[in-house]
Parts: sequence; structure tokens; C-alpha cells
Amino acid sequence: MRKTKYILLIILFFGSLFPSGISAQIKNPILPGFYPDPSICRVGNNYYLVNSSFSFFPGVPIFHSTDLVHWKQIGHVLDRPSQLNLTNQRISGGIYAPAIRYHQGTYYMVTTFVDGIGNFFVTAKNPAGPWSDPVLLPEIDGIDPSFFFDENGKAYIVNNGPPPDNKPLYDGHRAIWLQEFDLKSQKLTGKRTIVTNGGTDISKKPVWIEGPHIFQKNGTYYLMAAEGGTAENHSEVIFRSKSIWGPYEVFSGNPILTQRDLPTDRANPVTCSGHADLVQTAKGDWMAVFLACQPYSGNFYNTGRQTFILPVDWSGEWPIILKKGKAIPAEIKSPITLPVKGKSFAENSANWRDDFDQTKLAVEWNFIRTPVEKWYEIHNGTLILNARPVGIGDMANPSFIGRRQQFANSEMTTSVRLEKGKDLEAGLVAFQNEKNFYKMVIQQSNGTGFLLLSSASGEILRTKLENFKPGECIILKMKVMGKDFSCEYSLDNKNWRQFGHALDATYLSTTVAGGFTGTYFGLYAYATSPAKALFDMASCKLLNLPK
Repeated sequence: MRKTKYILLIILFFGSLFPSGISAQIKNPILPGFYPDPSICRVGNNYYLVNSSFSFFPGVPIFHSTDLVHWKQIGHVLDRPSQLNLTNQRISGGIYAPAIRYHQGTYYMVTTFVDGIGNFFVTAKNPAGPWSDPVLLPEIDGIDPSFFFDENGKAYIVNNGPPPDNKPLYDGHRAIWLQEFDLKSQKLTGKRTIVTNGGTDISKKPVWIEGPHIFQKNGTYYLMAAEGGTAENHSEVIFRSKSIWGPYEVFSGNPILTQRDLPTDRANPVTCSGHADLVQTAKGDWMAVFLACQPYSGNFYNTGRQTFILPVDWSGEWPIILKKGKAIPAEIKSPITLPVKGKSFAENSANWRDDFDQTKLAVEWNFIRTPVEKWYEIHNGTLILNARPVGIGDMANPSFIGRRQQFANSEMTTSVRLEKGKDLEAGLVAFQNEKNFYKMVIQQSNGTGFLLLSSASGEILRTKLENFKPGECIILKMKVMGKDFSCEYSLDNKNWRQFGHALDATYLSTTVAGGFTGTYFGLYAYATSPAKALFDMASCKLLNLPK
């Protein structure tokens, strides 16, 4: 009895030295892969974050966290065709820069459907959905709208728009507009006003002032926006005013976040940082989420623009996300003290697998544009794709289900079977856009099997599969190691054969392909007559860095 008492005292003593709640380390990026233009809000102890999705469906992934360390995707905001009808939009069209806010029991998400219905917002009582159908905002001529709910009860929408009289003084000349929003009618009201013309100093011809948000602190309004374009000159700048309508004072210490002044030959560079949003914790700490890129060589990155997080220094009169000349750190301490739990989103993404053992598709999967019919099903642990006469390079909705490439060094594997007696092709695609993709498929023609590797430019390699048995399982693998792209296949998931020579992965990079998206790995099927392709599993892994 005495021994047990002493042990209990020791446990209590050491337990007081190590409380159950500790501040965990946050590793950047918090959302690796193509998760750009982050916007964040807090409700109680819950944080919700959304990202741009462009022409992938469902649109606007939404994440939840209670500690800013562990993020979990809880769905998509735009998950119905009535909310998002992507038809023939370019991949970098679609949904731009969603902004999420909460006000008096209602969540608001406002965004721009470029090449579509324009600016709109949706609402929900539960951030996991369902969200309403779009409410259009035809008054807004521009992109990147964001709600601001004032302490005095009024509401506003701020956005990027054309310069005065729609007469730009130079290429990239834009302005920030403001208009009141009537909460009762749920419509914009009153005069539209320019609160910032050009950016921080119009005499220096600043470009692409965009992604604006308004915050309020100690009776002052702070207007924060991105400036400099989305490439290496990207930055975040800040203005302030005693009146929401301005005039807005420019911070002499701008930009408050950028990486453009750092040496280009630095180790493990993070570039293109900007398009930030701020959130205040329950304790009063300010945090910033923003996008940035991780090149594997030069300015090449296939993972797109990713979501990072940093603390905000608001000890002075102006918020500072990162001091000039400082590199974005790989780790920071979370300001929230909570019990450490589970793996981060990045850790869970590093060894991801889907055995199709659920009745619905996992939230990580996306389509290219909005399906007009259900051409897939999950049955007894198998994903079945109806092969249709829509090619991966068509400006339409092919039979493609994909997920993001989240790491520079990674691989995607799947097992595929083709319906007997049908002519079709099915396999893996690494997709950046309709003009930049690699395709590795099994082709079945008159009972003969072929393995085909091609790009958007044409066929690279075709091999007849000897002793091919229609309906048998073949396992395909695409592997990316920085700028090197390769393909393999196996009949038993043990003995792998290289298929073709190493290809150029920079072909799938944003720098080469253009646009605003990252690469997707996906399962794909095509046929001119009805046929089915069966996928029994798919996995995506982070590979070790080359030594």
C-alpha cells in the first residue's frame, strides 16, 4: 500500500512538470500541395480554412482545426452542380480566392467564378455543409471579394477591381473597391468606392493589388492585400484608416511578407509568398495563413501554391508577418496549448491509400470540371469508371478522378482491370492541364493488351503485353523525383519493370505549363463505346529525398 502511495506521488509530481496541454510545433506548409489562396476564420475554439479550387470539382476544400497544427478536410463548400457548374472553363478558370467569415450564427463564403457566373456568396449553419446555392453579386466588377463585419453592426464587401474609369495607367494596374452589404436583404447597397488605387505607391507602378481583407483593431481599420503578382515578386502589404472608407495610410515598412529579396541560391527556398489572411486566437494572438511555393530546382515546382502559417507581430501599430530579409521558417510554435493528438495533415498525406472500402469517394478525390452524369461507382472495394469518349485533353469532363501531388518526391500507384471483350484504355494520368500531362494506360484492342505512355504532344512509347489475359490486374506506378518523372508496371506488385526512359517533370510545373494550379495524379478511362475500367486500390506516397 505504501509503495503504491509513493508511486502515485511521483506520478503526480512529474505530471505537474509536464502538463497535459503543451504548445506543439507547426510544420510548414500546413497544407502541402495545391492549396492556394487560403482564408481562415475562428468560431470559439474551432478554426476553418478554405482554398481556391479553380476548375476542379467539388469546389473550395474546407479544413478544420482546433490547434492550428492538426488540420482535417471536412468536405467541400461547393459540392453540388447547382452551386458550381464547370463546363468548358480552362483549368485556371473556375473558382478564385474564396474568403470565409462567420457572423451571428452564419458562415459566409464569398468567391469569384471566373469564366462563369462571376462573384457570389453561399451561407451555411454548419461549415461541413450543406451550403446554400449561390447568391450572385453582379455589382462587383473584379475578383477576390471578402466580407467584413464591423463592430458597429454593419457589413461590407471589399474586392479587387478595375482602376478609376476603367482606364489602367499600366499593365497590372488594379484597385481595391468597397461597398456596404445589407444583412437583412443580403444584398450590396449604396455607392461603390475605391479605397486603394494601384497599391502602395502608384508612382512606382505596383501591379496586381488583390486578395484584400479588412480587419479592425483598437478602433482602426486595417486593409491588407497581396501585391506584385503571384510569382517571385509576390508580397503582402498593409494600409490603415480611422474610417472604413479611408483615406488609407500606407505602412512605410511594407511589405509585411515577401521572399523576393532573398538570395535565389539559398538552400530549400520558399518563394512566391503572399495572398494572406489573418485570424486572432481566443487568447488574443494573431496568426497569418498565406500561400507560397517550394521549388525543387530553379523556379520549378509541380505541387502548386501551398498553404503556410506564421505568427503575426502586432506589438506595434502595424502587423508584421515576417521581417524583411527573413526566410519562412519550416517550423513554428503553435500559440494554442492543447493535448498533442495524432498526425498532421502533411503526415497523413505522406502515406495515403484508398482501398475503395467506403460507399463514397474520399474527400481528397476531385473531378476535372463538373460531372453531368454519374459515370463512376464504388462496389465491393472496387472503383468502377465508365470509359467514355471524352479524352483527358478535352475541354470537358473526362472519366478522371484525381488527387493532388503534394510532395516534390512522390509516387502514385494503382491496380487496374479492363472489362473483357471491350476496347478501351485505362490507367494513370499526371495532369497539369489539357496541354501538359503524362498518361500511362493499358490499352485493350481485339483482346490484345498494350502498355502506352504518352503526353499531350503525342505517343512516347507503346509495348505489346505478351501473354496478356483480358480482365487480369496490372499495377501501374508513376514516380516523381524533383525534375525526373518515370513510370513502372507490375503483374504481381512485387516485381516491377521500368517502362520507358526518365521524362522531364518540369513539363508539369507551373513555370512551364502556366496557370495557377498544381499537378494531379489521377485514375482515368477512355473508350469510344461503353466499357468499364476497375480500380482496386490507389496509393500516393512521399518518397525519401535523394541523397
